[in-house]
Amino acid sequence: MTPIGLDAPVRLVSAHGHQPYGTIAAALRDAADGDEIRIAPGRYEETVRIAGQVTLVAADPDGGDMPAPEGPPPGAAVTLAAPAPGRPALEVLPGARPTLRGVTVRGAAADQPAALLAGGATDWTGGGVRYGRLEVRGDAALRMADAVLSGAALAGVLLRTTGAVHFTGCLLTDIDGTGLVVGGTTRVELVRTEIRAAAGSGIRVREDARAVLRGCLVDRPGRSGLLTEDRAAALLTDCQIRDTGGEAVRALGSSPLPEPGTPDSADATGGVVLRGCELTGPAADAIGVTGPAQLQVTASVLRDCAGSGVAAGDGARVLLAAVAVVRTGATALVAHGSAALTAREVTVRDSAANGLLATGTAAVDLTDSELTGCRYSAVHLGERTTTALTRVRVGATPEHGVHAVDEATVTLTDARLADCGMSGLDLAGAARAEASGLAVTRCLAGVTAGADGALRLTDCEVTDAERAGITLGRGDAEVSGGRILRPGTAGLVCTTGATPRVTDTEIREATGSGLVVAGEAAPRVTGVRIVRPGKNGLILDGGAAGVFEDLDIVRPGFPAVHLADRAAPTLRRIRVRDAAEDLSAEPGARPEVVDCVSIRVKSARWPAPETPGGVPGPKPAGPGAGQSSGAEGASRSEGSAESPASEETLEELLGELDRLVGLARVKQDVASLVKLMRTVQRRESAGLAAPPLSRHLVFAGNPGTGKTTVARLYGRILAAVGLLERGHLVEADRSSLVGEYVGHTGPKTQRVFQEAMGGVLFIDEAYSLAPAQGGGGNDFAQEAIATLVKLMEDHRDSVVVIVAGYPNEMEHFIDSNPGLSSRFNRTLMFEDYDTEELLRIVERHATSHQYDLTDAARASLTGYFELLPRDGRFGNGRSARQVFQAMTERQAYRVSEIETPSESELMTLSELDVPELPEPPR
Repeated sequence: MTPIGLDAPVRLVSAHGHQPYGTIAAALRDAADGDEIRIAPGRYEETVRIAGQVTLVAADPDGGDMPAPEGPPPGAAVTLAAPAPGRPALEVLPGARPTLRGVTVRGAAADQPAALLAGGATDWTGGGVRYGRLEVRGDAALRMADAVLSGAALAGVLLRTTGAVHFTGCLLTDIDGTGLVVGGTTRVELVRTEIRAAAGSGIRVREDARAVLRGCLVDRPGRSGLLTEDRAAALLTDCQIRDTGGEAVRALGSSPLPEPGTPDSADATGGVVLRGCELTGPAADAIGVTGPAQLQVTASVLRDCAGSGVAAGDGARVLLAAVAVVRTGATALVAHGSAALTAREVTVRDSAANGLLATGTAAVDLTDSELTGCRYSAVHLGERTTTALTRVRVGATPEHGVHAVDEATVTLTDARLADCGMSGLDLAGAARAEASGLAVTRCLAGVTAGADGALRLTDCEVTDAERAGITLGRGDAEVSGGRILRPGTAGLVCTTGATPRVTDTEIREATGSGLVVAGEAAPRVTGVRIVRPGKNGLILDGGAAGVFEDLDIVRPGFPAVHLADRAAPTLRRIRVRDAAEDLSAEPGARPEVVDCVSIRVKSARWPAPETPGGVPGPKPAGPGAGQSSGAEGASRSEGSAESPASEETLEELLGELDRLVGLARVKQDVASLVKLMRTVQRRESAGLAAPPLSRHLVFAGNPGTGKTTVARLYGRILAAVGLLERGHLVEADRSSLVGEYVGHTGPKTQRVFQEAMGGVLFIDEAYSLAPAQGGGGNDFAQEAIATLVKLMEDHRDSVVVIVAGYPNEMEHFIDSNPGLSSRFNRTLMFEDYDTEELLRIVERHATSHQYDLTDAARASLTGYFELLPRDGRFGNGRSARQVFQAMTERQAYRVSEIETPSESELMTLSELDVPELPEPPR
């Protein structure tokens, strides 16, 4: 084996007195620059201070030649131990240039320096530091390789120096604090180094320090894997950060990133940069960036996060390129406050919340990226955010593809939104969107625009929507070019008060009508082609207006144009082809018709194009010659509702309500409501102004008093009188409406509300949404209430909301929000059932299940219900049902003792089957 420094004197040290020197310090006193001190295996309790250029080498355990320069042989064990707390075991003074091979330094206290490098340049291979930290200060330089540093407290390594520091192939482990702290203006490089099981963060870089990590591993730190602060910079290349107790990377501050276009550097020139890294299993976000921090991630994977993949906070700047974010417990990408997030070629898969969430005034630019498998809306944008989505693909989400609320602005270019459980693109509040080349496929609804925002759609395509292709509200909306293919209901819907501009658009093969215009809407539609709609090509509800010119309607299933009472549109140059009828109009309709023509129409009111002179000028198209009448015309006009007519009559439903046990006050209140609604309808039919009418109700009563049953009947009654489209009931409670984090509650509430469109939304125990008396409440629950109030206003004619719960609690709930008190001004009281009514409920259950009650059983049941405690466990009708079930079970046990029971014995419930009263709680 080749010795180190052949020409230099070698001084031998042994703790057992077999060599000239018994201590390392004694050998150092006699050593000159360039000397080598060879140390026999053992423990040396002393303080060693190095001031010159010497080499300390751990000798072979068998006393052979000294180790080779690349490191100590296996089994070398030289430990330099501090004799007492207060001073390090090893101290390197300014100007010194020591070389250490196989030397392990052990401190006297875990929270104090075991080795202090105060200056000079140290070259250290093998060995390491135990029970105390390695501290590098002043202008000290360090090159350490193949060393183990363990057992320190507060920090394993503390660097605050102007000298260069390098770690290669080292292990920092079992640190009761931060693994590596880098401060001041330190420049440190770690290569193939591992930091394991630090109680705090793995690496902390602060002030003006710079850290470079190549091929390193940070495993199981108690907090962040990498933490940067102040003006620090860090570069991680091909590194892994695994199973962190906090964020894998947390940037509270950093120096600025290099300017765009700057060539990649091998040094940490600015910001926090990750290249080719893998961040897995953090207990919080994979990357959290806040304050003035700037971070760039390229060609990396973030997966299995308990929190978000990337969360950029106020003031942060984040750049992502070729990054995969897989299986996050929260939203995959978050930008809030004034954060700026730019992402290219990012893949988001299997997010437990949103794929992208932006709030505050954040700016987001997402390009050539894909978001699939998100549990909530793939993209949720709120407040005053600005977002650009270019060639972004969204798929497989039970909520919206892109959902913008408040005053958010979003631009979509060549985006693809598919397989969304709600709308592909949904705008609410004053949100604004511009989309060109957008494709929306197989979503519940294609594009939905709210009341107050703005929408521009250019050359967009909506395909195979389960409901309407495009729905436009009162906001500023413009649709030009593009196609709507095979929508499940209508192609394009203009809701109440909408005034959009629609040009050069094709609507093909709608299951319902092609273009639907609600009352008070007045769109301007030009150059639209409607091909093979299942119902009308164009339908206008009562009071609708607008200008419709240069339309082609081909092969409609119903009359090409249907106008309800008081519809007053301008119809100019509309061409109808291959239809049974070109126009059907109710008596009060007053359209202006100019140059409209019909080709191959069986019952035509408009002339064929070859008719000399055509139509000389505007004329009304009200009832008159050529208008369809009779049963066929009436049935086709019902297509304006885009739903089949109800098969239940009002009389049948009121009879079903009357047959319910008890509820006398409720039955009277519902009957009064029905009379009021019918009077309102008659006034509207007569052209009179309708009085204010709120159909939303509060059902107040104890459990088991029939609230859900009456709510279901109420919806069917409203459908029967034509005030609801379907009349179905959607049940919800607090868990259905309130989310678990910011941005979750709004979409969740909206999804439930969307399911109730055309019917009744029944919210049981609604008082759980209100803040506790005297308390601050739950912000998320308050958001659910605010969202609900807004949706009730936007869809006042489409959904009836019933809130239910205990009387006192419901009074507090209604008073908790002015929006609720103004919308719920009618309460139906559901009183507890008396003994006779409970007995009748049991009798009805018995009859429906083919049982007979004896007179003795009825008498026993009467006594049972009279004595049944009416406490918190009393369930009214539910208690009656439970008693009936108990009776059938007891009867079954009793009859099983009879060898061959008769049919009468199998059907009879006697007083023997009445259960005992429950014992009061102790």
